[in-house]
Formats: sequence, structure tokens, C-alpha cells
Amino acid sequence: MTFIESLFGVIGDLTWGWSLIPILVVLGIFITALTGFVQLQFFRRMFRVLSSKNQSGDPNAISARAALLVSVGGRVGGGNIAGVAVAITLGGPGAVFWMWAIALVGMATSLVECSLAQLYKRREADGTFRGGPARSIIHGLGEEYKWLAVLYAICLIAAFAIGFNAFQGNTVAGAAQESLGIDRMWSGIVLTVISGFIVFGGIRRIAKAADVVVPVMAIAYLLMAVVIILLNITELPGVLYSIVMNAFGLEQAVGGGMGAALAQGLRRGLFSNEAGLGSAPNVAATADVRHPISQGITQSFSVFIDTIVICSCTAFVILLGDVYTPGAEAIDGVVLTQQSLVSHLGEWTQYFLTFILLLFAFSSIIYNYYLGENALTVISEHPLVINALRVVVMGIVFLGAVAPGATAVFFFSDPMMGILALVNLIAIMMLLPTCLRILKDFREQLRAGVERPVLDPEKFPDLDIDRTAWTGKVSGESSVA
Repeated sequence: MTFIESLFGVIGDLTWGWSLIPILVVLGIFITALTGFVQLQFFRRMFRVLSSKNQSGDPNAISARAALLVSVGGRVGGGNIAGVAVAITLGGPGAVFWMWAIALVGMATSLVECSLAQLYKRREADGTFRGGPARSIIHGLGEEYKWLAVLYAICLIAAFAIGFNAFQGNTVAGAAQESLGIDRMWSGIVLTVISGFIVFGGIRRIAKAADVVVPVMAIAYLLMAVVIILLNITELPGVLYSIVMNAFGLEQAVGGGMGAALAQGLRRGLFSNEAGLGSAPNVAATADVRHPISQGITQSFSVFIDTIVICSCTAFVILLGDVYTPGAEAIDGVVLTQQSLVSHLGEWTQYFLTFILLLFAFSSIIYNYYLGENALTVISEHPLVINALRVVVMGIVFLGAVAPGATAVFFFSDPMMGILALVNLIAIMMLLPTCLRILKDFREQLRAGVERPVLDPEKFPDLDIDRTAWTGKVSGESSVA
């Protein structure tokens, strides 16, 4: 066991320790430059998704908005509350600036990986779609790379469906016990039953649940943060000044100066928005849209919501309060955020934050499950295998909830996520020319006066595209981008 733990520790060091973050940053900058700052060009179009409906007229289809909410529900979580607090504690206020910076370049990376997932998606017998990096590898690079897709799938199942879901179950049960005095076993039972009901309903039920949960949790948290910002509006310019000055080492809040701010901001930003890590494309592929780039734009917006909006809210709550002391590490993580809220608005906010954390964790559980299911279908689509995964995930959620130290067993989660991220980055780099062709097609239609571009598979006869996934897109139908 010690050898296995050491082995995964080495894998974690080789991926997250020195290779992944520089690659993600460099690739994000490269994609941004190569696509002509695509995330800025299409920024206004991103907001159309908020009022969109499905584009085929099929009431059972997954709309771009529903896919966005599922991915936001998965991205938004403890990293937006505890992760931001850790970044500020270890990197100073300047870490927030670098979180913003990595989100801006990550928006371009996310657009590319999610557009590829849409391009190579496959229509299922029930009318829904499946796709993601594994299928992009198989259909984009060829069957000879299927081993790489299988490696990706195994890592995704282990990291998200099993490891991270144990962590989320532990988060929910721990928060309920600490704030509400509810026994972990009861929290585990309730969470397992509700999660089971949703995951056994497939992607349609997952999307419907996200359509309810995600707006509630995001809007509630944003409203509270806006109230705090308005109450301290005169202090806001000083906070923004401190963020910028610390980011470039002109003022030093912690040891390490600009280096600490840069390292913490990039690391926490990437963990939070997951751009380039290969998780969100699995959900992006489920949406029924006219053109792959349309959903890429939508998923780019998800990165913006996660980091630029929600992470910033947490940062302002902390930096506008009097709990945070530069250089002090006695209080960090969710406790720092919680105590900052209390200092602004009173004791009731700690219970409110517990409620928000419960919603964040729950939305992440159903998101993580779907990632695992989608990955599993690359290996086997037999209903018994899929149902077995659902039962395993329910058991993992319960185990994580009832055993306070259970998540320590899942030490393999981060290293496995590191491997799948490297596989995804290899696929992105190899398929980037294909994505640029699709992006060129999208832009040419816009320049020709087409408000809502449509993918014509016949324009790309050399690509292994599922033609049935791109039929029936009538120009008068609803669209988002």
C-alpha cells in the first residue's frame, strides 16, 4: 500500500507538480493568439445562452442552456469558496489577479475543447448525444488511438465518479454536522437516495436538476456578495489597487511576493474552472446546437461565470472584511470565507454558506457521475455496466459521507486527473487544426450575414462526423450563438 501511495504521489508530482500548469498556461495563450482572441470576439454572444431553448424543437433535447448549467454546477464548488481563500492566504491579494488572467486564456482553451466534443458527438438511440475527449480522440485521431481514449476514460471514472464524489459526499455530511448537528449517516442516506434518483434518470434528469439547483445556488451567493460590495463600496477601489499592486510585486502581502501570487492564482484558477482539463467537454457534447462553435462559446462563458464572477465575489467578501490579515495563515479555507461573511452580515451567514455548500456539492456529485458514465460508454455501453456504475457511485457517496477520514483513501484522484488532463491536452494540440477549420466556417457564415451559423457536414467530407447529429437545423429555429 505504501508503494502504491508513493507511485501515485510521483504521478501527482510529475503532472500537477511541474508540467500541467505551465502547459495549460502556454497552450491557453497560444490558442488565444492563434484564434484572434476568440473569447473576446464572441463575448457578447455568450449571454444569449441565458434565454435559449433547444434548437431542434424536440422537447426532450438538451439545450445549450441546460448543458451550460450542468457544467457550471460541476465547475462551481468548494474551489470558489475555500480555494479562493487558500489562494489569498498563501499568495496574497495579487493571486486574484492571476486567477482572472488564467480564466481569460482558459476561456479560449475551453472553447476549443468543447467545440471538438460537439463536432465529434454521436447521436444515441434515445435521441440524446454523447461526446467528449475520448470520442474526439477515436473519431478525430483514428481507431489506432483508441488505447489513449480508454486511458482517458479510466482516469476520468477513477478521479471524478469515484474519488471526487467521495470528497463531495464528505463535504455535504461534514457541513451538515458542523452547522446543523445532523448525524453523518442521515446526511449520507438522504444524499445517496436523492443522487440515485437523479443519476438513474440519465442526462435528461441530470439536466433538469441542474436547471433548478444551479441558478438558485449561484444567484443566492451572488446577491449576498453584491450586498457586501455595496455596503463597502468606498473600500472597493483600494481593494482593486491592492490586487494589482500585489500581483506584480509592487506591494508584498506574503512571503514570495509576485511569485507566490502568480503560483497560487494560476493553480487555484485552473482547479476552479477546469479549462483544458477535459471534464466539461463531456457535458458540452450533450447539447443540441446548430454549430460546434456555438457550444464552444457557451462553455467559454462557463469559465467566465466560474472564475471572473463567482471567485471574484468570494475574493471581495474576504478582502473587504477585517478577518483577513496579510501573511497570517492561522485561518484559511472555508473558515476564512465563513468568518468574513459573519463579520459583514452577522452569524446567520454561516448557516447560509452551509446551504450554498450543500447545493454546490450536490450539483458536483451529479456532474461527476455523468462524466463517469460518459467515459464508461467508451469501454462498454451495456445497460448492466452503466447501472453497476450508478450503484457504485451511490455507495461511494454514502461512504464519503459517513466516514470522516474516508476521502483520504482516494489519494489517487488528483494524480488520475493529472493523467487525463495530459491526454486531453495532447488531443487538443493534435486536433487544433480541425477546430480552426470549424471556427473559420463559423466566422465566414457570420461575415456572409448568417446570424446563426449552421454546420454542414458535407463541407468536411474528410472528417468522421456523425451526419445524423447535424440534421434538421432549420434557420428559423431558436438559437443561442
